[in-house]
This record gives sequence, C-alpha cells and structure tokens, in this order.
Amino acid sequence: MKSHIESVKDEIQRRDPDQSEFQEAVFTVLDSLAPVLEAHPEYIKANLLSRLVEPERAIQFRVPWQDDEGQFHVNRGFRVQFNSAIGPYKGGLRLHPTVNLSVVKFLGFEQILKNSLTGLPIGGAKGGSDFDPKGKSDSEVMRFCQSFMTELQRHIGPDLDVPAGDIGVGGREIGYLFGAYKRLRGYQNGVLTGKGLTFGGSLARTEATGYGLLYYTNALVKAQGDTLTGKRIKISGSGNVATYAVQKATELGAKVITVSDSNGYIYDPKGIDYKVVQQIKEVERGRIKEYADRVASAEYHGGSVWDFDVDYDIALPCATQNEINKDQAKLIVKDGVKYICEGANMPSYPDAIAVYQDSNILYGPAKAANAGGVAVSALEMSQNSERLSWSFETVDNRLQDIMEDIFEKSEAADKKYQLDKNYQAGANIAGFEKVATAMMAQGLI
Repeated sequence: MKSHIESVKDEIQRRDPDQSEFQEAVFTVLDSLAPVLEAHPEYIKANLLSRLVEPERAIQFRVPWQDDEGQFHVNRGFRVQFNSAIGPYKGGLRLHPTVNLSVVKFLGFEQILKNSLTGLPIGGAKGGSDFDPKGKSDSEVMRFCQSFMTELQRHIGPDLDVPAGDIGVGGREIGYLFGAYKRLRGYQNGVLTGKGLTFGGSLARTEATGYGLLYYTNALVKAQGDTLTGKRIKISGSGNVATYAVQKATELGAKVITVSDSNGYIYDPKGIDYKVVQQIKEVERGRIKEYADRVASAEYHGGSVWDFDVDYDIALPCATQNEINKDQAKLIVKDGVKYICEGANMPSYPDAIAVYQDSNILYGPAKAANAGGVAVSALEMSQNSERLSWSFETVDNRLQDIMEDIFEKSEAADKKYQLDKNYQAGANIAGFEKVATAMMAQGLI
C-alpha cells in the first residue's frame, strides 16, 4: 500500500514540482490512507488516488481594475474545481497577496474532505486572487469584484459551483460579487453563499466557523471525560472565526486569554471580551492593538501569539495557514496544552503536527474542526432552493449537530482502524471513504 501511495506522491512531484503548499496538503492525507487501501484493493486497481489528487478543472484568468486615482492594475484570478463526486463544487474565494495556484489547490483539496465530513451533498473547490483588499476604498474593492466576476461567472452556478468567502472576502465583497453576477446572468440567489440577509443570506453564517470550532472542540473534550468549563484557551486571529470562537468558548465556560492579528497579539488574563474585538475589527476595521487602549487588564505585544509563553489548556489557531511551526509547537507542549483544534485552514506545519502527536496532545485538524462555515454555507444553499429563511436557532442547532457528527465520524474511523486517538487520520479516512464510494459508483470520472 505504501508503495502505491509513494508512486502517487512521486507523480505529483513530477507534475507540480514548485507547488509546495499543494504537496503539503496532499501528502499529509495520502500517508493516512494506507489502512483504507489495504481494506479496499479495488481503489488501487481503479487508481483512485491519482484521480482524487488531480483537479477536475483549474481556471486562471486576469483581473484588470482601476483605482481611485485612475491607475490601472492587473491581478490574477483562480478557481480550482477539484471534485464533484458528491455534489456541486463548493469552496471559498480568498483575496490575499499570497494567493497562487499552489495555495488554491492546497485549499481546494482540503475542501473535498471537509465538505464530505459535513454529510451534505457538496463537492470541493477553492478560488481567489492575489489582490489585497486591505487599504482599498469601497469603490476600489467594488471595481475589482466586478472585474473578477466578469470572468468567474462563466464557470459557476447554483447547481455547478457555489463560491463563498474566505480570507479577505466578507459580506462587502460577497455583495459586490453577487451584484456583478446578477447584472451578467440574472438573479440566482443560490450562486454565492455568505450573502446579506436581505438577498438570500443565512442567519448564523457569520458566526458559523467560530461556533462550529467550539462545538467540535467540546465534543472532542467530552469524549475524553473532560469539560471546557474553567479551561484557559489561546486563540490566534481576530476575524470572524476568532471573534465568534471567543464568544462561544466564553458561553461554554472557558476563558480565552489571547487574540491576534498580523502585527501582534493581545493578552488579557481576565478573559477576552468578544464585543470589543467585534467593534474594532468588524465595525471600525481597526487593528487589534486598539483593544489594549480600551481594556485596562489587557496587554499588547508585537510578534506571533504562538511565541508567547504562558500556561493554558487549549490552543485554537484561527488566523491563517502555516502559522505554527515546529518550535512554536514545542512551546505549546511546554505550556501544558492538552488539546489543539484548528479554526483556520491548515494553520500547523506538518512537523508541528508531528510534535502534537508525539506529545499526546489531542489534535482536531482543520478539515474537521473548521467545517462549520461551509456547513452553514450549504444550509444557505438549501434555504435558497426552498425560497425560505430559517431562524438563527434552527441553523445553529443544525450546525451543532453537524459538528458533533463530524467528530463522531472521525472517532469511529480512528477506532475502526485502531489509530490510537489520531483524529487527523480519522477525519481524513472518514472524508475519503464517502468520496471514494461515490467515485467508484460513478465510473470513470
């Protein structure tokens, strides 16, 4: 089995030698699938892994736009439609200078298994641009989004591919993208998710990833006979995921002691107030250092929150991919952390994950722990199809059920293949088995 997996990895390296992010995502998954291939030799005969790791479609296009001074700029746009075996493509759009084809493929491949874990009928995709919305006016962002959608609209639709938001794409950007799509193709409110509530959006979508992270974390902790009550939690980031993770963690009886942004972090030993974070980041679009000016017990420090040495129980990285390296993971171990669950997309380097596992920290990987956003996006699609709007409570209850079910599926796979509480491998296997079954049933796709 390992020789087959190694041959697939060799082929990826030959075809995409410079796509290090993509290779990182794929290799981590492939290495965990050996027991599944041993149980299902028909997957090897069908060369299923090689079909899984190659996108069904990868689209790259130019995005010209004009700034407020009349200067013209050109960015690159991407949409990678990775796998549609269990449903239409579904995955976010990221606007960030680091976006390239490798990053989009890295995220898109993860999205296949994440979407599968939700139990909802959605395939995997991802997209975005190297455009940076930071420091841009609303008018500049609008012109960029209109140009971006001029090309993207050719490749998406309610039953084909339904993008959502990601880093750099919030309600403002989704609104501009939807408006551009409507002008070009007519009103189809199921074509994007994360929309405003006045034009087809879902209640609880903004809170979904952060809430979902805590529902998953709570399920993992409870499975060990433990509780979140009284736990000290370090959270990175201060966007939607981090903000609502702070809120839900506090409601569940824990104390969150940090939040951060790309410049530095806040430490508040009395517990982070999510409403202050929300005001600074969502309303004022400010920097997290302003928190220390408003809360007397808080301290601001430059640098990474993962270099901050303090005793705590749970780590919830919610900022961006590859934010925790091996040395930072060793500090996490030193600080006495028992659990780490990922709110961002793959925030831990592979060698950091190895440190967690070697140190018996229980680890909830991103594809499982941060699936709440895409889960509620899929619920938004359902509401759009029904021409209905569900209550916040209805959506939140569905979200909690989905996240608890994701942990239970991962735990069941872990026990089935005797993986000794390796919930990363359990999530990989649980997500893969559903997609693999669908691909085999549909023939040569």
